[in-house]
Amino acid sequence: MDYQGDRISVSMLDDGIANMHFDAKNESVNKFDAETNKQFAEVVSALEKADDVKGLIVTSGKGVFIAGADITEFVESFKKDEDDIKEWIVDINDVFNRFEDLPFPKVAAINGAALGGGCEMTLVCEYRVMGDKAQIGLPETQLGIFPGFGGSVRTPRIIGIDNALELIATGKAQKPNQALKLGLVDAVVAQDDLQNAAVDLVKKCISGELDWQAKREEKLNPVLLNQLEQTMAFNSAKGAIFAKANPKQYPSPKIAIEAIEKHVNMPRDKAIEVEAEGFAKAAKTPQAEALVGVFLADQQVKKLAKQHSKQAHDIDEAAVLGAGIMGGGIAYQAASKGLPIIMKDIKSEQLDLGMGEASKLLAKQVDRKKMTNAQMGETLSRIRPTLNYGDFGETDIVIEAVVENPKVKKSVLKEVEGLVKDNCILASNTSTISITFLAEALDRPENFVGMHFFNPVHRMPLVEVIRGEKSSEEAIATTVALAQKMGKTPVVVNDCPGFLVNRVLFPYFGAFDLLIKQGADFTHVDKVMEKFGWPMGPAYLIDVVGLDTGVHGAEVMAEGFPDRMKPDYKGAIKHLFENERLGQKNGVGFYKYEKDKRGKPKKTADDATYALINDIVDSDKQEFDDQTIIDRMMLAFCNETVRCLEDNIVATPAEADMAMIMGVGFPPFRGGPCRYIDQMGLDNYLALCEKYAHLGKAYEAPQKIRDMAANGETFYG
Repeated sequence: MDYQGDRISVSMLDDGIANMHFDAKNESVNKFDAETNKQFAEVVSALEKADDVKGLIVTSGKGVFIAGADITEFVESFKKDEDDIKEWIVDINDVFNRFEDLPFPKVAAINGAALGGGCEMTLVCEYRVMGDKAQIGLPETQLGIFPGFGGSVRTPRIIGIDNALELIATGKAQKPNQALKLGLVDAVVAQDDLQNAAVDLVKKCISGELDWQAKREEKLNPVLLNQLEQTMAFNSAKGAIFAKANPKQYPSPKIAIEAIEKHVNMPRDKAIEVEAEGFAKAAKTPQAEALVGVFLADQQVKKLAKQHSKQAHDIDEAAVLGAGIMGGGIAYQAASKGLPIIMKDIKSEQLDLGMGEASKLLAKQVDRKKMTNAQMGETLSRIRPTLNYGDFGETDIVIEAVVENPKVKKSVLKEVEGLVKDNCILASNTSTISITFLAEALDRPENFVGMHFFNPVHRMPLVEVIRGEKSSEEAIATTVALAQKMGKTPVVVNDCPGFLVNRVLFPYFGAFDLLIKQGADFTHVDKVMEKFGWPMGPAYLIDVVGLDTGVHGAEVMAEGFPDRMKPDYKGAIKHLFENERLGQKNGVGFYKYEKDKRGKPKKTADDATYALINDIVDSDKQEFDDQTIIDRMMLAFCNETVRCLEDNIVATPAEADMAMIMGVGFPPFRGGPCRYIDQMGLDNYLALCEKYAHLGKAYEAPQKIRDMAANGETFYG
């Protein structure tokens, strides 16, 4: 038996054992794209006729075993109707089933990530051997779908209903020891021993030492669990899973559970049909379209970042100016990724605060057994706290993270510029102040950019890299490369008040202020927007950000965009701030905060808030239904996102959408503001803008929306 394709090859080893080898030429990873599926079918047909094969191992020539299906092909495939999608999935499954039914034992040698279709490829083998650096899982629900190549059928039969439901619903990849404990793999060995171990296992099957036919039979027949035990397993899983994933927001886990509940008592082939039917149903949901879109947008953003970083110079050491919570967070992030960093401040107590922040974050990693005490010590040693500039001579990039005051920032940046080497990049972590304006203080403005981290630094994946008028490509490239080195996703934007994320966020807060002024209850608005999918409503969000920060940012934005961000009334946010309510930082904002048993702030609605808000509410209070609140909040947010595209602040809808998802928690299952407009339909969106245009410029449709609607265009057409 011999087969040589540019995706799959089959060659004979000793003792009648074949090696089916996945190694896609000119591709970085193996995946089940259309061409691979075609070659897989050819291989199976050849193996069915082969009389010299006694057993087979499945191997990979890539660092990743098989990454799964080709998600780029989903966009077109999911445009078909449900029956066509089901037929497409059944046809692919027919090949997987035929491979499973071959008259000899098969062992998968999992050398790297076996995810989605890659995991399902291993499940049609009788045994699975996993390298100690590999991982395995079924992440399809993260794309709004669920396993479609037999994964939902075989996992309950291999690892039990409870484990299968959790594996599929959470989509989490399993490390080797976890997979072994679940029974998802049969052995874990060192990477170097993987192929030998797989061959050895096949030989034991051939010799009769292992009953490989019994292993296959359990996958072909209904689950061995009585009805009462099944009912208990499904009910308990539903409670746990639906508590974490709202089925209205993320319907695919619910669809998966319903399909599994229906097919666990069926033989394999009938069960596969039920799975395919459920897969097609999930694929046609707007959430699947949005989440597949998010995945592809994320890939595009990373590709653009890679292109941006091509002109970067080497970064062997960084420095951060300002050692508070933000500076400490930046230092921790750099050090945790292996990058030495100097942390400079003018006060020793601030250095203690910054080091304390880094130590606290690392201690949590130790508590969670994600690192040892020795590794924590090694990471902390990469942070060098200092009160002077003595060690700045060889630093490659300096991140300024001092107080958000233009005079202070200009002074600090001017001072440090005279102490670093000529090609050292200076980056300001400002959230609102113009990079072009700050660059006026510098002799080498071409070496200066914005590098806006989001708080808390260790959790928020986004970094805005801001291009000033005189920022060089090398400065942008080096800052992008630093963000990547720190494990962040950089998005390059052009300079304007608030840059991208804050520029879009403040009209959202403005819409909230106007609703409160006209009589809306802030707790109701929060509940509506959280139900819509935001991690927290606007009142809670401004409390977390800090009302003082919000008021300062609003003043900057009002100066930059007075036509739509300078209200002619005093809003609730400013009024509460003037009454010394700063949010979580002093325990009272829109909500009152008290620590719970775990020491975390717990919010409660406060009567004093209502008393203060009454001072600024219109006398003729209005009542607002949920949809009106959603429409008004989202119009202000989405319109400003589109204006950022119009003004070339951000280059692509994908970058805009990912920035809002990563920077402020836009609901991923809605795909980002541009995807949200697309799914609503531009004509419908335009009509909504016209309905609320009387409220002000923030609600009026941008010209880009008008032009796109007139031309029948979409953001992701």
